[in-house]
Amino acid sequence: MSGRRGIPVVIAAPSGAGKTTVCRRLVELEDNVEFSVSHTTRPMRPGERNGVDYHFVDAAEFQRMIDAGELLEWAEYGGNRYGTSWAAIEGPLSAGREVLLEIEVQGARQVRERVEVARLIFLLPPSLKVLEDRLRGRATDSAGQIAARLKIARSELEAVEEFDFAIVNDVVERCVEDVRAVIHAEGEAELAALERRFDPRAAAERFRYSSARS
Repeated sequence: MSGRRGIPVVIAAPSGAGKTTVCRRLVELEDNVEFSVSHTTRPMRPGERNGVDYHFVDAAEFQRMIDAGELLEWAEYGGNRYGTSWAAIEGPLSAGREVLLEIEVQGARQVRERVEVARLIFLLPPSLKVLEDRLRGRATDSAGQIAARLKIARSELEAVEEFDFAIVNDVVERCVEDVRAVIHAEGEAELAALERRFDPRAAAERFRYSSARS
């Protein structure tokens, strides 16, 4: 492990697909995986902690970070900005630790451009109907907010094929184990085998088929 540099692992998914649950479980299970705490301009929710769930900043500070080149990636979602600072990932990567980035599709594209070795994983719900049921089941959003999230989700799902791997989050523990396999993969042959197993194009086709039937 001496001298080894860690790898950024991007987890992206539509709202309601379960990426936060998967990421939290990964950090619990993996001693060598560190979660990157993002910056955001959205208000803190009850129970959240600054510096743990997010770094909560105002719009002026976020813009200053953009202008200063301090952000690896950033995106606007639901009227708020979210971003990952270079500082948040550089320390762990230099120490040989994998860094988990839970970000939006826009941000994932920026990581792809700026960090060639990053592994990009898209988590798919089993179908659009399941995604809608999950959003309604959370009981945290109004009907209008759910409709808006579903509209964004449909757009994000069109980007599945831009990722290296697409994993269906049907059963959480199985999904977590699939992501762990990607994180631990070493060498071109093993990565290629996982790329075939979790082929984004094939996964997108299965998702469209499942959604049309549900």
